[in-house]
Amino acid sequence: MVISRKPLSLIVAIAFSILPFISTANTTLDSTSVAVEHVQEDHSSHEGLSQKEKVEAHIAHHLQDSYDFVFFSDEAEGKHYGFSLPVILIDNGLKVFSSSKFHHGETLAEVDGQHYKLFHNKIYKTGAEGVLSFDEHHHPTNVMPLNFSITKNVFSLLITSIIIFFLFFGLAKTYKTSHNNLPKGFNRVLEPLVIYVRDEIARPNIGEAKYKKFMPYLLTVFFLIWLLNLIGLTPLGINVTGNIAVTMCLAIFTFIITQFSANKDYWGHIFWMPGVPVPMKIILAPIEVLGMFTKPFSLMIRLFANITAGHTVVMGLIAIIFVLKEQLTTVGATTVSLALTLFISVIEILVAFLQAYIFTMLSSLFIGMAVQEHHHDHEEHHDGLDHSDNAIV
Repeated sequence: MVISRKPLSLIVAIAFSILPFISTANTTLDSTSVAVEHVQEDHSSHEGLSQKEKVEAHIAHHLQDSYDFVFFSDEAEGKHYGFSLPVILIDNGLKVFSSSKFHHGETLAEVDGQHYKLFHNKIYKTGAEGVLSFDEHHHPTNVMPLNFSITKNVFSLLITSIIIFFLFFGLAKTYKTSHNNLPKGFNRVLEPLVIYVRDEIARPNIGEAKYKKFMPYLLTVFFLIWLLNLIGLTPLGINVTGNIAVTMCLAIFTFIITQFSANKDYWGHIFWMPGVPVPMKIILAPIEVLGMFTKPFSLMIRLFANITAGHTVVMGLIAIIFVLKEQLTTVGATTVSLALTLFISVIEILVAFLQAYIFTMLSSLFIGMAVQEHHHDHEEHHDGLDHSDNAIV
């Protein structure tokens, strides 16, 4: 493991430390909430819905971020079993309270004389009656306080960050204290993965001379995505990397590192492509500038879409137990559901690693393209010698 002392590495470390607080539940990029507005008005209003609509609402809720963990619910009694997370708002001062005050969106939360309503996993300020005003598109027009709450996604990011810290702190300590610098215990599993990222991702794409500078970032993003994907396969109902706000932040980090690390050859290829006629240079320049932004955009969409699709498929297969219970009987529907879910879950374990690998690989590839030296003058000089030699022959 390589620890860089460069300022860029420090900036990235600070950025990752505040990532959990950027990815809050009130982001406007939550694409799943809009798609299910016709299915559910809030987390608790499932009365009068068909079994299929209830399943769709449950899957949509699973894909969204939320202010509490719900392990299971008793629909008959209207009870939910889990634990709440802290809500942190800035609205004429700091407001800190438990999300249990919302009772899963069923009641208003009154804090210091102010009233707040939870609607589609977003918190709005209301009066004592809890009335929400809507525009022509059925979007609330009430004021949204500045929200720094610890949601499921934020909580998961914090826990994963702590796990990564202790894993690598233990690995670094092992190298200092163990005989012959050999890792012990779980570090024997961790070290091959670190070496894999170094030798199969960083070195080939960035180059032997400069890869060490970017190893801290590449290791961090690889293990962060991988662990978050694995945690998402547990029954906790966490879909962090399936939240486009999180994948957007990760893609922005890659974009910033790439642009701030780029050399003059990289910018020369973007704004004035060498070796092509001047009219083509003028045409290619805007295309290359657009490519600067499409690369991180593809990183963001690829990770978000693959993880979201995987969670949707797994939840849909589990729902076979309820949707096809009458056609297949309870035993038959359960057997089919568990068999298909087990099969897909095994594939999802592979996808969890594959998506972490792809994101890290493409990040290193983009960085490598920005820092590599092209030596055009040197190459043109050799070409001239070759042509002169051919002329002599």
